[in-house]
Amino acid sequence: MQPPRETDILDACRQGDRAAFNLLVRKYQDRVFQVVHRMVADQDDARDIAQEVFIKAYEKVAEFRGDAQVFTWLYRIAVNLSLNHIRKGRLRTFFSMSDDHHQIQDTSPSPSVSFEQEELRRLVRDGVDHLPEKQKAVFILRYYEELSYDEIATILKTSVGGLKANYHHATKKIEEYVKTRM
Repeated sequence: MQPPRETDILDACRQGDRAAFNLLVRKYQDRVFQVVHRMVADQDDARDIAQEVFIKAYEKVAEFRGDAQVFTWLYRIAVNLSLNHIRKGRLRTFFSMSDDHHQIQDTSPSPSVSFEQEELRRLVRDGVDHLPEKQKAVFILRYYEELSYDEIATILKTSVGGLKANYHHATKKIEEYVKTRM
């Protein structure tokens, strides 16, 4: 038996089927949490915001027109809620590279190499912390989430050209930040 199509699940959600909405939550909860956690370094805050993403999505599912993919719609909500959280001043840092899958793998037994890699990770994290909000969001979604510029444009409701410029400026600023501190 084939799993239900996403359009069928959305139709059921629009009719108030909570079980159908739970299918969407299970499908996307890890991805939503990861994007929020990268933007909001505190894990507890990230969990709260990710939960809020799905609450807002549940409340607005009837308004979802299907112009974009479901994950793009959820990412847009996640990014907006994360930025709102940051703007309210409840969090000082914006980015964390503490996820195991983003750690630089130390294949060298040398402690000095390990120290240098840890220092580089810290400098990059600090560099990202100093970026303007929009550049941070673009950088995280493009580099770590590996979303296309079109997907990011949909999420952030901006032009692809502007995103490319933001990404370019973000990488240059991070690079300059790291160079001046090494």
